[in-house]
Amino acid sequence: MNCSLRFLGGCGEVGRSAVLIDDDILLDYGMKPGASSDYPPSYPLNGIRPRTIIISHGHLDHCGVVPNIMDIHPQVYSTPITKHLTAFLAKDTLSIARRSGQMPLFDSQDIQEFMQSARIIDYRDRFECGEYTAQLYDAGHIPGSASILLESENGIRILYTGDVNHTDTRLLNRACPQPKADVMITESTYFGTDHAPRKELEQEFVDSIRDTLNRGGNAIVPCFAIGRTQEVLMILHKHGLHPYVDGMGVDVLRRFIQYPEYLRNSNALQQAFDNATVVKPERRAQILKNSLIVTTAGMLNGGPALFYLGKIHDDPESKILLTGYQVEGTNGYHALAHKRLTDRNRVLSLRMTVEQYDFSAHSGDTDLKRSVQKFCDQGGEFVFMMHGDRTEEFAAWADECKIDATAPANGDEFTID
Repeated sequence: MNCSLRFLGGCGEVGRSAVLIDDDILLDYGMKPGASSDYPPSYPLNGIRPRTIIISHGHLDHCGVVPNIMDIHPQVYSTPITKHLTAFLAKDTLSIARRSGQMPLFDSQDIQEFMQSARIIDYRDRFECGEYTAQLYDAGHIPGSASILLESENGIRILYTGDVNHTDTRLLNRACPQPKADVMITESTYFGTDHAPRKELEQEFVDSIRDTLNRGGNAIVPCFAIGRTQEVLMILHKHGLHPYVDGMGVDVLRRFIQYPEYLRNSNALQQAFDNATVVKPERRAQILKNSLIVTTAGMLNGGPALFYLGKIHDDPESKILLTGYQVEGTNGYHALAHKRLTDRNRVLSLRMTVEQYDFSAHSGDTDLKRSVQKFCDQGGEFVFMMHGDRTEEFAAWADECKIDATAPANGDEFTID
């Protein structure tokens, strides 16, 4: 039996990941949010009718449009946290589309259908998907994230890494050892870039916050709701800082605590949450007095962060401490590059200091290369690089190491004998 792989999205880019196996099993179905309100989201290729969907994790670029294909009644599999995050994000996406006047790709009935049909799978549990047996492995990226292993009836093993992190964080343990496979589909987000040692990065981060507070300013820490908010709260608690916390990350944190088995230390997360003060919307203006505020959105394209910055953007004693990658065209990108951002057609010039700290939940260059090398040392044959803007360079590096590697384009299809 041959295996076919069709790449529907996420090739040469970060966003809208989707891979179709044998026209039957869909691995992820994500969206790529627009860089600003002027640009609509982009989606994977459509016109597919898979009987099975397996979601690697609950980030928009991997699960964002799964509800769109609930009308064909596929069987959906994911970890329990990923199931809830997918529905949570879908509801938020629907709300944003309605507020912005965009036509949503799905409705509340599709989300309900997803919740009813999605089957929960724990790590290492085997489950049947047509002519394949599947297993999920802890990917160390966000709570509930998984790498997906498929094994065909004639023994061909396909490993889809999803987003993976081979380094411990305060929130999560590193990814588990990767299983043997014949085919590997790997993320490439940080190919060519290694992360700073986490201990040093944390110290620089908290030192900068203390400096800001000591000067009487406000420290605004924009964070992604899923994973980053919780990680940053744990860092701040460990270093004796007492933040306010605002935005969607609060609801996500409460959900995470319900699944302690998917966390490195659920008690430490609870303590970090107890150490923070949750902000009610009506109190936002009152707390802007020499405060440390952790808030969504991580790229400043929405959320309470824009309220706070609208009030203090011209305060040179205050600071924005970005905690993740900023996509070109987003407010976070423009804050870093041009000291400005836009809120509801109002352009804000920033007199605040803007800094960026790479608290990434992705493997860096060294770990990505080590993962591919290990795959080959275990007898793997074919590697496909996706989910990154340097996938062709990654494949070229692999070719130099005598590894059969390809950087596919969206729409490309391959057959594995």
